[in-house]
Amino acid sequence: MTPWELHGIELANCNCDTGCPCQFMSLPTKGHCEAVIGYEIERGHFGEVDLAGLKAAHVYKWPGAVHEGNGTMQTIIDESATPEQRAALEKILTGQDTKEMATVWWVYNAMSPNKKETLFKPIHVMIDAEARTGQIKVPDVFETTAGPLVNPVTGAEHRARMNLPHGFEYRVAEIGKATTTTSGEIALTENTDSHMHIAELHMSNDGVLDAA
Repeated sequence: MTPWELHGIELANCNCDTGCPCQFMSLPTKGHCEAVIGYEIERGHFGEVDLAGLKAAHVYKWPGAVHEGNGTMQTIIDESATPEQRAALEKILTGQDTKEMATVWWVYNAMSPNKKETLFKPIHVMIDAEARTGQIKVPDVFETTAGPLVNPVTGAEHRARMNLPHGFEYRVAEIGKATTTTSGEIALTENTDSHMHIAELHMSNDGVLDAA
């Protein structure tokens, strides 16, 4: 197994209500799951291959809950990546060279037997965790715009966090709402003003790293 680590930030939007029932051992709000995730890698490596400065994204769709399987997925990798970087990121983001069940990518890959061809495209990722705002754009695939929760009475921004001490994606995430529109092979139709989270990305072959 080739040792690897990734450190950076991610923004995810799914079609569930704010908070995402999956995190609380409940079924998806609408009975099925549609999601996109964008990643900005600050530093990282796959063996001797440096992955710093790259971006990536995923589109996922399941007919039921994630753990029920039969999902469809597509991986998108920064077009500026070298052939070696592309190969390395594709392995990481599809759960290869990873301890079984250790990362969100291993699990989502295992639950998605229907895999679309990996794309290599320009990826725009803008994430501000403190402000709970962000944007992800992948031409001809999807676009996501995110913002903070807002108090329905006062209109003031409301800050909420999710803490998962034993999570396989992150330890702490800022929660907000986002809207995603798709134009690629996987059509998502319900990601409007729905759950969004922003989290630091600290991952290795063995799962989430507690120490950044």
